[in-house]
Amino acid sequence: MPERRPILLLPEALQNQIAAGEVVERPSSVLKELVENSLDAGAARVDVELARGGLFLLAVQDDGAGVPAQELTLAVTRHATSKIASAADLWRVSSYGFRGEALPSIASVSRLRMTSRAVEAAEARFVEVEAGVLADEGPAALAAGTRVEVRGLFQNVPARLKFLRSEAAETRRCQDALMRMSLARPEVAFSFTVDGREAFRLPPNQDLAGRLARFWPPAVCQGLRPFDRADGGLRAFGLAGDPATAQGRGERILLFVNGRAVQDRLLLRAVREAYRGRLLSSEHPQLVLFLELPPDEVDVNVHPAKLEVRFRDENAVFSAVRRAVLSALESGEPGAAFFPEAGAEPGPAPARRGSLPLEPPKFSTYREFRADPGASLRETREPLFAPAPEPAGPPPSAGGMEYLGQVAGTYLVLRTADGLALLDQHAAHERVLFENMRAGRTRGQAQALAAPLDLELHPEEAGRLAEIAGDLERLGFRFRAEPGLARLTALPPGLETGAAKGYFRAAVSGQSKSLEDLWVLLSCRSAIKAGDALARDEAMALLEAWLACPGREFCPHGRPVLVRFGAADLEKLFKRR
Repeated sequence: MPERRPILLLPEALQNQIAAGEVVERPSSVLKELVENSLDAGAARVDVELARGGLFLLAVQDDGAGVPAQELTLAVTRHATSKIASAADLWRVSSYGFRGEALPSIASVSRLRMTSRAVEAAEARFVEVEAGVLADEGPAALAAGTRVEVRGLFQNVPARLKFLRSEAAETRRCQDALMRMSLARPEVAFSFTVDGREAFRLPPNQDLAGRLARFWPPAVCQGLRPFDRADGGLRAFGLAGDPATAQGRGERILLFVNGRAVQDRLLLRAVREAYRGRLLSSEHPQLVLFLELPPDEVDVNVHPAKLEVRFRDENAVFSAVRRAVLSALESGEPGAAFFPEAGAEPGPAPARRGSLPLEPPKFSTYREFRADPGASLRETREPLFAPAPEPAGPPPSAGGMEYLGQVAGTYLVLRTADGLALLDQHAAHERVLFENMRAGRTRGQAQALAAPLDLELHPEEAGRLAEIAGDLERLGFRFRAEPGLARLTALPPGLETGAAKGYFRAAVSGQSKSLEDLWVLLSCRSAIKAGDALARDEAMALLEAWLACPGREFCPHGRPVLVRFGAADLEKLFKRR
């Protein structure tokens, strides 16, 4: 039986370290807490400096109201705050911070120096705390506002360092945290310096679209649609991405409640409901959502990090958000009014027939035929069932299936040995193109360009390119990364320049998580679409190429390609049995 220990009151320093485990998870959480303090102080400018991912140095300086000299030591004391004074204030919280835990928690796992000069104060003062113990205090030099320097984060608790990622990854998390706060406060100027180099500087009084364009690449920003809807005391506004630009990761869904960045399942569910029927289950939209409601309608005192909230009327919030986002999706053209400076990238061209037997012939030629001016003279209304006018004789067949015609410009009607089958032409072509890429473009084969193709890169695209360079080379791309530029010198065999440019842009803009996701994206964009009428030889070429594919029963997204109706199924439909 283990020896019983007496119940003791923990030392204050240990209490702060335990609290730091909830508030100070990594450098980005330190940055978040310090910048929120600056914004609560009424700062019009916030400058952030980072060194070695924030572990060596993380400094935040502002021009806010400052802290009076007599309150400096109190500011680094646990549960000391100027934001609330009674329990009733918890239901009227309008500031970012209110718990009085951040500064003492940070100081307990680092060496913290806080310098501040209050408005109308004769001089600035500083206080320095190391591992939760007051080390020094006195006069200092500072024109106005507050500067907080955090050095040696987690040095006195080295076990915490094992759970951090690389310095580059922690820097990206810090930048993401600052980006979210800057979107919530576009009237405030921000700057971010990493290892002595300025990463970005945001001027004050930007609009949401202009500020967002600094962080998201043009390929993403062009599809954003604005929305702003008030409903029963709730206001939901922001920008919603076009479903056509959806991506495989949910990192570009940004949610804010009363200006506070949150992670909330209710809001996310409302967003997904608005996009229902427009996205696959594996796809995520780009969205920036701001929800404003009375402070007493939301509880922000749920988690020490203040990332979670609870709503008094969840049904009203869900409905308001869903309707607001839906209004954007049902609106007109995206992007043009908000990102006029962003030039549209040419989309991927239809895939051309290569040496592999997996890709059907003539689809690109057929698209050119469809685009011919004379094509507009034909009847625009297609019949529901369109058998091709063919010479007399048995219908063409492949793999034991006879081609009978096309339904709704989307499904190929096939006669099978035991009944009938419908083939989704878009899903089938997706599978064909996907297998073509997997079979022929994973060996790194490349075709040199006569002249290099230069693509300008957004800073986020440049960072993404460094992460997926190996995947792109295995796909067949050859390029040189230069500051703000990618110079393509070779492309995958059989890929046209315009299509390659669109594919490359889609990859670096974050619309795919891996090489296989990129294949899925490219095959979906390049495949023939629902509503495209096919001639008989084109339909047969597609059918033959699809029959040669492994895993042909499903498209790369997981949807069924072929639906069969046996004799028994048909009898049931007509209630003959």
